[in-house]
Amino acid sequence: MKSIILKSKSGQRFKQGHPWVFSNELEKPADRPDAGDIVALRQQDGNFLAYGFYHPHSLIAFRALTGNEQEPDESFFSGLLDQAILLRNMVYPQLNARRLVHSESDGLPGLIVDQFDDVLSVQVNSAGMESNIDLVLNLLKEKLSPTAIVTRNDSSLRKLEGLPQYTGVWQSEVKDVTALITENDIKYEVDVINGQKTGFFIDQRENRYAFRRFIGSGDRVLDAFCNDGGFALNAIIAGASHVDAVDISASALARAEKNAGINGLSNKINFNKADVMKWLPGLKLEQHYDVVNVDPPAFASNRKSIPVARKAYRKLHGSAMQVLKRGGILSTACCSHHISEQDFLDSVQQAAIRNGRQCQMLFRGGPPADHPVLLAMPESGYLKFHIFRVI
Repeated sequence: MKSIILKSKSGQRFKQGHPWVFSNELEKPADRPDAGDIVALRQQDGNFLAYGFYHPHSLIAFRALTGNEQEPDESFFSGLLDQAILLRNMVYPQLNARRLVHSESDGLPGLIVDQFDDVLSVQVNSAGMESNIDLVLNLLKEKLSPTAIVTRNDSSLRKLEGLPQYTGVWQSEVKDVTALITENDIKYEVDVINGQKTGFFIDQRENRYAFRRFIGSGDRVLDAFCNDGGFALNAIIAGASHVDAVDISASALARAEKNAGINGLSNKINFNKADVMKWLPGLKLEQHYDVVNVDPPAFASNRKSIPVARKAYRKLHGSAMQVLKRGGILSTACCSHHISEQDFLDSVQQAAIRNGRQCQMLFRGGPPADHPVLLAMPESGYLKFHIFRVI
């Protein structure tokens, strides 16, 4: 097995437990490994540090697998999958929609596995995991006996690793795969191949349920960036008399409408195709909303986009406050790890100042337990969710 050498006085974050080593922290190897190879990371004196995936052309040049000197093999990957599945069986034993593997947080860099009833949705975002994907998929089939394994390898993160983007059903010519899941007594039909990300935003499960507490009987609610309709449906279940659900994606709205029909709630939800960032600032209402929920896509895809993203969040929150009754409820989410929680809260506060409002934070949420946050890796705790009373 080939080795790579950590530069002197480099890799401080890695030594504190972070699983990544960047390209500028490594000596140029005399015999450069291929993208996706498992290599040994060593100190200048040759002492072993860890085994992990190597990529010669990525900023993240090394993704750690283990600090144990036993080389990773099939039993190693099998053991990590067993640990990950055991955790989910412990914290969510009754759910039929769960994240089974959460990438680096479960020691499996670049691997995401979501369960939708008896279907698995698998996404690979590292060259190392791509090199081992057949092994991983066979292990998942052996352990879980799914009716289908969908490969959702259409993430933009794959471009950073030089990997092609594609979707499909492993070992099958089937083109469409759906699964019926139940979340907090609401049923959803998940389009596993065409739905956003891996098919459905499981990470907002507990935040959607918490959202119910802040809906009053007869409330008028706006669900902006509604996607598959999760917050809209929870609002109706909690007693809202009417919800306007808005999204720019026609396919997302179609899924949301179908989910409303499955639950017999179509008559209380109005679905509207619009670009929220343009539609909301121009919205004129005789009667404002009691509750506004905004759950936008990631505005910051990298560090360079942080200033633009901060401005976008301020604009969005300001527009939301302008259509919200005084004393109304604003719930908002951020799914970009590049935006810190403090930056996100600042965007709400600055919007409040500009609109002559004050905000009381009523609820602070984040990812659920099947999306564990690795303490040494802040990036794994990407999701921020807050509910405010705007006075």
